[in-house]
This record gives sequence, C-alpha cells and structure tokens, in this order.
Amino acid sequence: MANIKSAKKRAKQTVVRNARNVAQRSMLRTAVKKVVKALDANDAAGAETAFASAQPLLDRMAARGLIHRNKAARHKSRLTARIKALKAA
Repeated sequence: MANIKSAKKRAKQTVVRNARNVAQRSMLRTAVKKVVKALDANDAAGAETAFASAQPLLDRMAARGLIHRNKAARHKSRLTARIKALKAA
C-alpha cells in the first residue's frame, strides 16, 4: 500500500483509468463483433451499418492510445474487404 500522498493519488487515478479503459475496450470489441456477426449472417446492409458505427470508434480509440493505430487500420481494412466481398457475391 502506498504511504506517500502522491502515490495514493496515483493509485486512485490508476483504478479509475483502468475501469475506463476496460469499458471502452469492451465497447470497441462489441462494435467489431456486430460487424462480424452481420457478415457471418450474409447481411450486407446490416454489416455496412454496423461498420459505419464501428469505424469512428476504432479511430477514436487509436487516437487515444487505447489500441495501436495499425491495429485500428487492420480491423478497418479487413472488415471493409469482407463487406465488399459479400456485396460482390
């Protein structure tokens, strides 16, 4: 346990930030899963709608440092490719 006042404050900040990060990461994963679920169900319109809401989330989380920017780009690229392939089929 921290004894110094600044260390106690840091411990409190860590708890709050960790809870926020966990919640935001969960929200992001859920958004991506909605797109994947729509793709698996061969629902192109639903996948496009879900992707439209997931894409800004990916960008925002990458900008905040919650995920790496390349990971966000990889997700967007792969999901877009799958949506295009579904629409072409």
